[in-house]
Amino acid sequence: MVARDVADWRRLATRTIMSGGDGDAKRRATIQKARPRAGEPRRVLVTGGAGFVGSHLVDALLARGDHVLVLDNFFTGSHRNIERHLREDAPKGRFEVIRHDVVEPFLVEIDEVYHLACPASPIHYKFNPVKTIKTNVVGTLNALGLAKRCKAKFLLTSTSEVYGDPLEHPQKESYWGNVNPIGERACYDEGKRCAETLAFDYHREHGLDIRVARIFNTYGPRMAMDDGRVVSNFVAQALEGKPMTIYGDGTQTRSFQYVSDLVAGLMALMDNDVGFIGPVNLGNPGEFTMLELAEKVRAVVDPEAKIVFCENTADDPSRRKPDISLAREKLGWEPTVKLEDGLRMMVDDFRERIEERAAR
Repeated sequence: MVARDVADWRRLATRTIMSGGDGDAKRRATIQKARPRAGEPRRVLVTGGAGFVGSHLVDALLARGDHVLVLDNFFTGSHRNIERHLREDAPKGRFEVIRHDVVEPFLVEIDEVYHLACPASPIHYKFNPVKTIKTNVVGTLNALGLAKRCKAKFLLTSTSEVYGDPLEHPQKESYWGNVNPIGERACYDEGKRCAETLAFDYHREHGLDIRVARIFNTYGPRMAMDDGRVVSNFVAQALEGKPMTIYGDGTQTRSFQYVSDLVAGLMALMDNDVGFIGPVNLGNPGEFTMLELAEKVRAVVDPEAKIVFCENTADDPSRRKPDISLAREKLGWEPTVKLEDGLRMMVDDFRERIEERAAR
């Protein structure tokens, strides 16, 4: 009787994935879903979970009752972003931290993987471009292999940088991009494009349950003040009484989403039960020039703040704006936080950290 029950369970738990080939050729692969653990919280791995976006995602996952494991090498992540969970959640036993680099294999037992590990600012990913490529390729292979072994759902945080300097505006997910494969930013841009390829190949070949999100510019509390991204640059410079630095003539455009909107989008993508895997744009379709952004920061921080212009960096995209029609349709998601409101919350966080640093 037991053997028959096990056989029945295996038969019911196994799904067959058919992937098309040339002509009538079909490739067959099978994957068994993990047996549910009644009454236990889902175990969620967040690679890069001590970083800016990762730590906000950790907050949301813990708040809904998940067991969260953070894996981070702390190259750009910070203990400050997650330290309160080590104190507050210790009695519940639902929060763990492992200091580890994703380019080295790792073994844990999990139900879901949010794969965020990779430097995301130009200053950081250009610091060691070969390591950035390894993180995007080898690190993603390791994370995918873990998800396959555990039969876990896998979400890759890709980027709007896969579109490069776009010739299509706004950018839809169907656009293949305009990327310089040998430029200074290629370690990140092409690295993320390769990571997407790996995720979809694991899906087609092994039946892995994947999700791919293409994240557009995101801002908010816990951003590194020295990471070189435009919002953090402007806010930190204005608070410290320094001129706000605009690279180029200030007419290049970006779209800015507040971090809580992004986290909501990532969780909606992971949790959707209609089989939608993406890729999907997650960003705010509001478009601003760098000059317009500088004026908004001045209005929030210091109307007298000065602006200086410097030579632009190599391969800097001239325009960037997401088409989020697919996210609205498939996930029922769209951003809700206005830029002015988000900037105020970010300024409060930066001001507190600057005061803490001055008091040391």
